[in-house]
Amino acid sequence: MKIFLRHLVLCALPLVFAFGAGYAFTTVQGSSGAMVGALFAGKCRGVQRDYRTKFQLAGGGVGILVAATLGTWLEHRRRRAVQRTNSLGEPS
Repeated sequence: MKIFLRHLVLCALPLVFAFGAGYAFTTVQGSSGAMVGALFAGKCRGVQRDYRTKFQLAGGGVGILVAATLGTWLEHRRRRAVQRTNSLGEPS
């Protein structure tokens, strides 16, 4: 169960980073109508949606890098622990 939860957390990291990047972009940016006025709000909304998508894509990419690095580090740490117990258990 511990291994399953570890993998679940590692797989969820890119989604969490992408959601966080999209949320941060949405909170930093105001509404389209408030930024450019009612006349250009439709065009601005499309551009704003494109930028939010790019932020989410970048957040997902960063999440993938973090998950891959963390997964590699955890696997390396586990292998060292297994090798250490095997070397201690064998008579010299």
